[in-house]
Amino acid sequence: MLNLPQDFRDLLQILEANNVQYLIVGGYALSLYATPRTTGDIDIFVKIDPENATRILQSLNEFGFGGIGITQEDLLTPSQVFQLGYPPNRIDFLTGIEGVSWEEAFSNRQYTVQNGIRIPVIGQEELIKNKLSTGRQKDFADVESIRHKMNMQEKEKAEGLIYDCQSPA
Repeated sequence: MLNLPQDFRDLLQILEANNVQYLIVGGYALSLYATPRTTGDIDIFVKIDPENATRILQSLNEFGFGGIGITQEDLLTPSQVFQLGYPPNRIDFLTGIEGVSWEEAFSNRQYTVQNGIRIPVIGQEELIKNKLSTGRQKDFADVESIRHKMNMQEKEKAEGLIYDCQSPA
């Protein structure tokens, strides 16, 4: 489960209300698949599309960041990062991530619900691909954390199956 500060929840609720196509990636996404780690921001991967860009700008205006100078053209430019605020509550809007296309990430997304907000999150396999492609040590450590949790879940599942097979009928 994502443990989001109120400001982040407010923004995600606005994005959802305005039908923005986005995914949570990065450290907050990691918390769904592995042991959470401290992060200084929330990473929001957005679809590059004129209508989506308009909805993002509308959402930023509603959130109180309407005059910060981000334009529709900015949101249509691949591989851009727009940072709003300061850690630990910084919001990063990303128009691209390494190793995974928008289409691939969006088609394999997962959802979590927090305080009634349905939040789309990058899928586990796509998060691993993204983290492996960055070349950063902390991302490699994140992948190991995901794999460790996957191995534990598989072990628990296998132990359950073995136990079930040994149960008297």
